[in-house]
Order: sequence, then C-alpha cells, then structure tokens
Amino acid sequence: MTSLLNRERPPVFCPGCGHEAVVRSLDRALEQLGLAGEQVAIVSDIGCSGLFDTFFNTHAFHGLHGRALTYAAGIKMARPELTVIVVMGDGGLGIGGAHVLSSCRRNLDLTLLILNNFNYGMTGGQCSVTTPQEARTASGFLGALEVPLDICRVAAAAGAPYADRTMATAKELSEQLVAAIRYPGFALVDIWGLCPGRYTKRNRVTLAQMAEEMAGLASGGGAIADNEREEYGAHYRRLGAEAVPLADIPQVAPVCEAPVVKRSEVLLLGSAGQYINTVGEVLCLAAMSGGLQATQKNDYPITVLRGHSIAEVVLDREPIGYTGIGRPDVILCVAAEGVARRRAVFGSLTEDTVVVKEKSLTLPETKAKVINVDFAAMAVRPGEWSLAALAVLAAENILLSGEMLAAGIAHRYRGKMLDEAKAVVGKIELRTER
Repeated sequence: MTSLLNRERPPVFCPGCGHEAVVRSLDRALEQLGLAGEQVAIVSDIGCSGLFDTFFNTHAFHGLHGRALTYAAGIKMARPELTVIVVMGDGGLGIGGAHVLSSCRRNLDLTLLILNNFNYGMTGGQCSVTTPQEARTASGFLGALEVPLDICRVAAAAGAPYADRTMATAKELSEQLVAAIRYPGFALVDIWGLCPGRYTKRNRVTLAQMAEEMAGLASGGGAIADNEREEYGAHYRRLGAEAVPLADIPQVAPVCEAPVVKRSEVLLLGSAGQYINTVGEVLCLAAMSGGLQATQKNDYPITVLRGHSIAEVVLDREPIGYTGIGRPDVILCVAAEGVARRRAVFGSLTEDTVVVKEKSLTLPETKAKVINVDFAAMAVRPGEWSLAALAVLAAENILLSGEMLAAGIAHRYRGKMLDEAKAVVGKIELRTER
C-alpha cells in the first residue's frame, strides 16, 4: 500500500512538536496494515491534534472539543467495517473525560490516540489534566492544586482491555500503533511529546527526561488480560439477533370525523394526582380516532412524586411541524397549581378561546369563554377532574365528539381502569354555568 498522507495539506506544527512524528508513524502503521483511505475514518476535535483529519486522505470527522469519541462511536456502530481512529490531546481528554470512561467500559472497536503534551498548547499554555504539579503554565498556581491524571491507570480501572504508553519519537511507535489498531476492541495509546510553542518555554524538560519518567510508570503495557472481553459491536449485534422481537406498534384507526378544521392548541392545567399526562394521551388518541394528527409535550416535575401539572397538546388535520403552543384555543383548568404556573397566558386570550374549569377555581382576568363545571356536585373526585373536563368538551362537540372520546379511552385503559374511566364520562351532564 502507498502513503495515505494528503500531499496538498502537509503537516504544519511548531518546530520540534511531537505531533508531526505521530502523523508520520500513523501513516506508516496504516501502510503496514494495508488499509486504503476509504477503509479508514479519522475523528478529531479541537486543538493542535485536531488538525490530524486534514493530513490524511481518509474519511474524516472534526467535532467539538472533548466529544470526538462520541462521533466515533456512532460511525463505528453504523459502519462496523471501517477502521476508526480517534485523535485528541490532553485538553480533549480532560474536557471529554466522561466519554473516555464510557468508551473504556463499552469496548467498541475504536483506537484512541492521546497526543499528550501536558498543556493546552493551542489556546495559551494553560494546565491540563496531565500537567505535572511542579510545572509552570499560563494558569499560574492552579496546576499545583490537582494531581495529574495517569490515563492508562484510569482506563484500566474503567475496563479498557488495551492501554499502551509511548513517546512520540519512539522508533517502535508505528508498530505500537499497528498493534493498537489491530486489537479487536477499545485500544488507547497515551503518546507523550514536547510542546515547544508553550510548555518547554516555561519548563526545562527534554525527551530523555520524559522517557525516564515514563519508564517509572507501571501502567500502560498493551492488552489488559483482566479486562479482555467480547467487542461491543459484535456483542450488540449478537444479543440483538437473539432478542425477542418487539410487538408491533398499535395502530389508531379513525372511527369518525373530528370537529376540528384547523390547528388547535390545548393546555391542560392541573396538579399531581390528576393524571394530566394520561388525559393528554387520551385526548391525542381520541384525536387520532377522528383522523387528526396529534402531539403532546409534558412538563417535568422537580421530584418524581410531585407529579406532572401541565401538558400541551396540538391537534391538526395536517402534519404538525412545530409542537409549541402560543395562544391556546382550549384550556382545561382543574387545579390552582397549573393555573398559577401559566397565569400569564390568560391575559392574552380572546373570546375565541374556550376555558373549561372546575367551579371552585379562581382564574386570572381573561376575555376567554369560560365553562364552569361543578365536578363535586356530579360526584367526580379531584383525581378524575381532568378526564371529566375532556368529557365536557366532547359533550359540547369542542375538538372531539363522544365517539372519539370513547375510542381514546378504549385505546388508553384496560380492565378496571377502563370501567372507571367510562363511569367518569357517564357522570358528566350539561350542567354548566357560562
């Protein structure tokens, strides 16, 4: 095979930078492996190491700082036949540390090259996660506050099956890269090099001193026997093939024509225990039973047991591109909490908006048409008020009909809950105050 270097974009690094040696060694490794450019994807992020993808005639992806492994994982899962090589600096290592740990645990067949020059070389020479505590950097004393990260030890602890460490100038670097790329799983190589543009201007350090320090580290020797296991992609495909197929998604067939002629936006305002989300689902299912498109957005409570208090539903005869609500056409008010949280919306309502509310609630001043319902007088419990409010809409032929509501309830509930829902709807009578 021939070189995969991009002759129109030769490596351009500071004189003496170890990155260029890594570029040359990686090219030799790809030649030894007999890989063509279309068989390789190089993924990089920000910093001096982020230039790597421009130096090779291969597939390439250049992304956000610290996120290179996330893109690489997607590429490898979608195109498992590709050899995917990730290049990042010690800056990206620190910024994307969680992604590195996930990659070690996951064991997807990726090769990560960490170009470690102990500082943020491109952005000013600040300390990084690998900077020695005694080193001088643009960060002043901040580098002395934290212990430098031994990424090979961390990778081994996180489950990486392969972690190696070497110098950018090592004669055997290309062979080490070949071994890492050939490894059938996640392989990490910590490559130390000098940063003459920043680091060595403040710190008197030589390659020989770096090599001596590296020799004193116990971690980083290649395959880690205790962590070796099946590669993630192969494991995923095997378990996926063995998994029981999921049931088909239930279809909602139209049973009648909905009384909706345009996009209609609906707010459900309640509190925990009133099944706001569930009733929003019933409304969507009822709408689909009338041949409509439907979307639903729910708020998220601070704590799980507080429950949801707001749901937003959009109905339309056309596909819904935007799911947000501006000025709602219908509001169901069944608790003070939800009303208080959307208090501001009431002032903008016009007479075209219909508000169905429990009689005991006090609303902000509004021009909307308000339908007051005394649910207590109908023996409807507070936890059933939101469903009862839907029944009021159906009785008034607003948004949905009785037939649509019955279909929506039948889709959402089963057994005893279905019987209870039907009973709630049956209690609703046209006893309203306008």
